[in-house]
Amino acid sequence: MQTGTIQFIQTSPEEMENRFFNRIKSEFESIKKEFQPKQPTEFLTRQQVKELLDVDLSTVHNWTKRGKLQAYGIAGRVYYKRAEVEQALKPINF
Repeated sequence: MQTGTIQFIQTSPEEMENRFFNRIKSEFESIKKEFQPKQPTEFLTRQQVKELLDVDLSTVHNWTKRGKLQAYGIAGRVYYKRAEVEQALKPINF
């Protein structure tokens, strides 16, 4: 393995520190512009979906069985992601 030395001629330690700091700051600003915080997933119960869509529980069940709504379960309970329920709604052209 080769090792070498780098010499900075006519550059003070303060100038190097400032260059590094400015470079890091620039990279950080670039990352900040692209960063999108993750939104927490809002889960709804079957009852909440029923009320949101103003339909019967049997309709929620049928739509789930037919794949129109995606259900998620934990500990014997059924939940739906609010964003997916809203996305399942299709515009109607009259």
